[in-house]
Amino acid sequence: GRDCLGCAKTGSGKTAAFVLPVLQVLSEDPYGIFCLVLTPTRGGGGVGFAPAGSFLTHQLQPLSAFGVFYLSFGALSPDMVAQALELSRKPHVVIATPGRLADHLRSSNTFSLKKIKFLVLDEADRLLEQGCADFTADLEVILEALPAHRQTLLFSATLTDTLSQLKGLAANKPFFWEAEAEVRTVEELDQRYLLVPEALKDSYLVHLIQTFQDQHQDWSIIIFTKTCKDCQVLNMMLRKYRFPSVALHSMMKQKQRFAALAKFKSSIFKILIATDVAARGLDIPTVQVVINHNTPGLPKIYIHRVGRTARAGRKGIAITLVTQYDIHLVHAIEEEIKLKLQEFSVEEQPVLNIVTQVNVTRRECEIELEGMDFDEKKEINKRKQLILEGKDPELEAKRKAELAKIRKKKKQFHEKVQQTLQRKKQLQLKRKLQKKMERRKKVAAKEEK
Repeated sequence: GRDCLGCAKTGSGKTAAFVLPVLQVLSEDPYGIFCLVLTPTRGGGGVGFAPAGSFLTHQLQPLSAFGVFYLSFGALSPDMVAQALELSRKPHVVIATPGRLADHLRSSNTFSLKKIKFLVLDEADRLLEQGCADFTADLEVILEALPAHRQTLLFSATLTDTLSQLKGLAANKPFFWEAEAEVRTVEELDQRYLLVPEALKDSYLVHLIQTFQDQHQDWSIIIFTKTCKDCQVLNMMLRKYRFPSVALHSMMKQKQRFAALAKFKSSIFKILIATDVAARGLDIPTVQVVINHNTPGLPKIYIHRVGRTARAGRKGIAITLVTQYDIHLVHAIEEEIKLKLQEFSVEEQPVLNIVTQVNVTRRECEIELEGMDFDEKKEINKRKQLILEGKDPELEAKRKAELAKIRKKKKQFHEKVQQTLQRKKQLQLKRKLQKKMERRKKVAAKEEK
């Protein structure tokens, strides 16, 4: 009955730690909206409800409309009206992203969260950090709608940074448990780096995939990329090499994401190329290899990425492609995970043999993608997102333009100040030199006398 804060490695069973107790209590007395699971991305949170729930005899009705990656639990439509109807039917478990649930609470009164028994914050550090995805306003709306008497459960693989905030949320005799381990990743995970020149990164990737496919045909591979565009281009490129790959990124429609993930989970496609949208919460037992196409800028992103393999006691390998510009990032990762990454040895000649071909293929894919108006679609999606958040895109554009003007003026002012200071320094130097010259002349004149 106490509030719990749990911090443990990725793949060590955090989801089971809240799913099993919730289902046990729910089986004793099922009613209405019983448990709320909040997750920062549509790909995370409460994945374990599907397998665990199947062992219970009563009828569970979890609502998966908020973007959880399992298909057996009802509607997956992102349509607000369809979701509102699902909520009005009082499902036992609601798995939601804060933004979407807060939107429903603001715009609808067809459901109530006042009888919630459990509140779960999965990937709690992401939910509470105030970065590019700030959930503070949405969480305030949600917490106001919840009863004061409830059990709050917070879990993450990287929890310590936001511990003070978490303790503020968990007020019911909070029990804190952190897995005691020198290393922040599981022992079964073989962590390697591959030092590659920036220009040869794609060639090394193709060679690595070919090697793994030749040696282990049944292995599944996840490749993490930095941007949606990179993700799409790499997918197109690997398909041209007849590798069974599928992409997963935020520019795809929700139905496309579910379809892509289902194909990967069922081993129709053995390679998943994804952005960090897939770095948390995905539990795909058969993933043997994770390849980081870019070195993550933050160590905790690295921890979550490589945590997609070597889960629940299985073995796995994670390889990070490191360029000459990423050495400091690798050192930061090693310091965080308290482990030295080992070098992954690759013969250079086979890579050099395919460089030209890979570069040409990549450029062809980029040209093809430009023809699909990919960047334009991204802007349209941004505009839609602003409208959903209740913001006027025109006003936002004006605000950004004003900010750009202010920054430009500041920059110009800074440059003028620097120029003025430079001129002053030059004048001071001139005067010093003149004084020195005058002193020398005086000394010379005295000596002559």
